[in-house]
Amino acid sequence: MSILYIFVIPSEPEGVKLVFKLIPMALLLAYACLLCLPSRQPQHVLLLLGLFFCMCGDGLMRWFIAGLSAFLVGHLFYATSFLRRLRFSWLRAASILPIGLFAGYMGQRLVQALQDSGQPELIAPVIVYVTAISVMAWSAIMTANLYAAAGSLLFLASDGILAWNMFISGISRSDIWIMTTYYAAQFLIASSLRTPPKRQAEAAPQVPLL
Repeated sequence: MSILYIFVIPSEPEGVKLVFKLIPMALLLAYACLLCLPSRQPQHVLLLLGLFFCMCGDGLMRWFIAGLSAFLVGHLFYATSFLRRLRFSWLRAASILPIGLFAGYMGQRLVQALQDSGQPELIAPVIVYVTAISVMAWSAIMTANLYAAAGSLLFLASDGILAWNMFISGISRSDIWIMTTYYAAQFLIASSLRTPPKRQAEAAPQVPLL
């Protein structure tokens, strides 16, 4: 369904395009619910709420602040879910440095671009959002779950491409890059709910991310 949305469905009529944009997220939400059935834990519910609010953000992006706010709430749920699964190590904790450098660079470029384009009212919400998604990515890495870590970094890449294309400079085939990384990110984040069969989990030790 994501391939249909990205490569097949025309941009008009807009309503049809929006429906096909939301279908992959609805399927991912159903997939995540199925993964949660064996063990209904609070962190799983929080991740499901994150998926739901991101789906709402997809539907609201026509109204930028509304869409951004929905995604912001989604990232807060993701981060809270990941922090409940935290497996601390200094090496994983050090990932805050490259993430912080990326966030600082993107924030500085976005602030400059918004000032130059006469949209200073967007500076505060954009900076809050950049901070939230960066914390989400760091918390995902801190779970030592490869699905969560890879998904969060792809989400960071997707939103980075979107913001750069929207406010700083146009990117060729930006829609394809944004949505392929976005759907892949959400699939991996949902897949972080997967748990190995009980026997396998007892027989083999958990391999940490780092």
